[in-house]
Amino acid sequence: MPIRQPVDVVVVGAGVVGAACAYYASRSGLSVAVVERGPVAGGTTGAGEGNLLVSDKAPGPELDLALLSLSLWRELAEELPADIEFDPKGGLVVAAGDASLAALSASAEGQRASGVEAYHVTPDRLRDVEPHLAPGLAGGILYPQDCQVQPALAAARLLHAARRAGALFLPDEEVLEICGEPEGGGVRGVRTPRGELAAAVVVNAAGTWGGRVAALAGVELPVQPRRGFVLVTEPLPPLIRHKVYAAEYMADVASGSAALQTSPVVEGTPAGPVLIGASRERVGFERTLSVPVVARLASQASALFPVLADVRVLRTYHGFRPYLPDHLPAIGPDGRMPGLFHACGHEGAGIGLAPATGSLIASVISGEKPALDLEPFAPDRFDPLVPCHMTEEWTS
Repeated sequence: MPIRQPVDVVVVGAGVVGAACAYYASRSGLSVAVVERGPVAGGTTGAGEGNLLVSDKAPGPELDLALLSLSLWRELAEELPADIEFDPKGGLVVAAGDASLAALSASAEGQRASGVEAYHVTPDRLRDVEPHLAPGLAGGILYPQDCQVQPALAAARLLHAARRAGALFLPDEEVLEICGEPEGGGVRGVRTPRGELAAAVVVNAAGTWGGRVAALAGVELPVQPRRGFVLVTEPLPPLIRHKVYAAEYMADVASGSAALQTSPVVEGTPAGPVLIGASRERVGFERTLSVPVVARLASQASALFPVLADVRVLRTYHGFRPYLPDHLPAIGPDGRMPGLFHACGHEGAGIGLAPATGSLIASVISGEKPALDLEPFAPDRFDPLVPCHMTEEWTS
């Protein structure tokens, strides 16, 4: 086995969250190695739509994280040396009836108090915003801060920038063990089929596999996969200006149910195809195509945009969102093993939340005060035997 130079930080996972952790840690002057069992963006990131949303988040820690991350994405769109297809398209959430409109309006009021731009759109103005919407909708809320990037490109560009700052990238290399010092002395690195890589800090950014990576360190993190399908239409002339979704989508995102949930989410792309979602269900890592789910998504999308009724769907794909029971990601140090950090469990918001996650992780590792309170995201919050989530070593 070759002898490897020790590094300060090993990041496990090269999706967009892992790439962001590597980018900000490298920029902080830390030596970093990213270990990935496959290629860049080979998991959830590669199956994502690239949404950078504030519209679907209730006031609280996740919305604060999203607002910070959105500001960082805007900086990255200017700083990264190559295009990530950053598109400040805005979002439109529509309500079919008065009850859902009232709930949507109340949600928007709380979001505005947290710094979100949200504007009521009356029924007679909906088609000024989106000309091809179905008639008869009760109204909507326009969110001009919602944006989009191309997720696989964004992950690759972040990782490339990290490598230019000195980071190592080790693809096709699976982490078999997170090595610890004897008698609870903390992390000393990782072991892969190619040998041990020494580091005082290991960041678990393994997405849906975050629970299994945590188990390699002897700790539990209840990350579960939540499957979702996306339909891709034939290329079309520009039809849909914003990311448009039904108000029910927000309830689906917040639900803890394992059962199938679908609500229409429709958006155009610069290349012409329209992307249609969204479904959620916890079925493990089951990869079988579900024709009933695909049919339901197509029906809901054409009901929202009748112009899509006769459009061909060229393909469909699916991904697995890394779900945690309280719908908040795990970000920060694990009080059960010094030197172990987690940056996973973002569910369907990982692309949008990646820069803030990476920046916060880098700050704490570097001994700086993080921009947000990490207590709500404490990785050991699910463990009843841990009385204090944040260890003194990483918060002083």
